[in-house]
Amino acid sequence: MAVFTKLSKTEIENYLGLYDIGSLNQYSEIVEGIENTNYKIICNGTPYILTIFEKRVNEDDLPFFINLKLYLNQNNFKCPRPIQNRNGEIINSIKNKKAVIISFIEGNKIDKPNINECNEIGKMLGNLHNLTINFNESRQNSLDIKEWKNLLSKCTKNEDKKFDIILKEVENEIDFLESVWPKNIPSGVVHADLFKDNVFFKDEKITGVIDFYFSCYHFFLYDISIVINDWCFDSNGEIFNYEYYKAILNGYNEHKKITQQEIDSFNIILRSAAVRILVTRLHDYIFHPKDAIVLKKDPYQYYNILKWHQSNNIIKS
Repeated sequence: MAVFTKLSKTEIENYLGLYDIGSLNQYSEIVEGIENTNYKIICNGTPYILTIFEKRVNEDDLPFFINLKLYLNQNNFKCPRPIQNRNGEIINSIKNKKAVIISFIEGNKIDKPNINECNEIGKMLGNLHNLTINFNESRQNSLDIKEWKNLLSKCTKNEDKKFDIILKEVENEIDFLESVWPKNIPSGVVHADLFKDNVFFKDEKITGVIDFYFSCYHFFLYDISIVINDWCFDSNGEIFNYEYYKAILNGYNEHKKITQQEIDSFNIILRSAAVRILVTRLHDYIFHPKDAIVLKKDPYQYYNILKWHQSNNIIKS
């Protein structure tokens, strides 16, 4: 989450006039995250999230994201519920940008998970993948290898040469991944962005999962790899916690068994998941909007994670 579009109290109140959720008591900007603008709003004592979609989200994809969350809510999966306006519409506009209001998830984000929380995230992910197998909509991954190359090309043309060595190494890694890219491993709709700050906990139990705006049809293993890279490494991306890794896989296997095909492709997809985050962080760091209220993410963390996976295969360890 982040703030790219500034709103006044009056602008929020005017937008809320479309809804039957009561009058605005208070609002605050949410600066975490890097993609969309988010405000926490409280109406008649009830908290909600107002999300304004920024440039990386294609407006044509919004019905998919909304319908996915509606489907998951219908199947008792803990995630935000999209709120309809008086006309039964969920997607509306503010300042010429698409926007939605969703229910607020209670709980706490965790910076340093423990082994029980890692096991819970594995269980949740296995449950999610079992549910999305039956979701009858699909969306192509907008951050595939082709887009990595596009973003990388923009970065290399930038005058700032700070990351030149990393950019060349990433270019070589993408060429390698293309040459060994797996086929026919289990796929379906995935979350694709399950970082620790997108999961809320209370007493080591998950209270909800947020930020489905990268969701797409992809390898289930990709989702698992995103989680492992974020949840099992230290903040510098240098130390890997094998116990956390085992807890995630054990939790996942309770709901959905990892196949031999997935095991054989594990290292490749872990590396690809590291590249995807590294490339977007490089791009967003280099082209950081000067007027945006958003926290810049360090690209070196995922450079270190990539280097670790290049030297280590957790399946064979």
